[in-house]
Amino acid sequence: MDICAGDPNLSRTAELAIALEKAGADLLELGLPFSDPLADGIVNQLAAERALESGASVNGVLDCVRNIRTDSEIPIVLYTYLNPIFQFGLTKFHRAAAAGGVDGLLILDWPPEEDSLDTDAITHIRLIAPTTPADRMATIAKSARGFIYYVSLEGVTGARESVAERVHERLADIRQHTDLPIAVGFGISTPEQARTVARWADGVVVGSAIVDRIGKAGDSADLADQISKFVSPIAVAVRQARY
Repeated sequence: MDICAGDPNLSRTAELAIALEKAGADLLELGLPFSDPLADGIVNQLAAERALESGASVNGVLDCVRNIRTDSEIPIVLYTYLNPIFQFGLTKFHRAAAAGGVDGLLILDWPPEEDSLDTDAITHIRLIAPTTPADRMATIAKSARGFIYYVSLEGVTGARESVAERVHERLADIRQHTDLPIAVGFGISTPEQARTVARWADGVVVGSAIVDRIGKAGDSADLADQISKFVSPIAVAVRQARY
């Protein structure tokens, strides 16, 4: 499950993280907000704007992770872009993230050719898209650790009415190059869609649909309860598809 750190504020983000785990999430993707999120649709763009306006920063998000870690051991992947990490300092960021309890990084504009920047302290998650050619897929898979994130749709993030075509075929192609688990994201927003994807994938990522509800609820007293009620049926559907 995927939320933007700092939306509506970092205190509520920590509360939401615990609520998501209790609702059935196996892993938390926590967005480190950036002012120019090119791969994100309007829902996530607005969430990043709200988070930055609330004062979210790299240090603040890392503090939020530490707060989550006092109550939860759920795996946490920070997703963001290279710019805020570069501004913070690459080595400094890796060390601080690992020390704070971050398990993985998903940097959307970090090419696999930059493996020299990787560190054993933290796992770098790689993206594969529908348009990724076979030779490029092999290169990405070779450098991947933790799991592969398959972007099921061309374009930016955002909920869709149906699951993209040929997802299962593309997952079979990826598995020719790696034994790592494969998670599928982009466009998944309902229990039915999650159940379908879970039949093929090792993980299902739901993001924009959650972020949209957070944006509409704002800093309301029952925010965590609203999100839990939305996420729980999706988590149940994923488990039903697996067993």
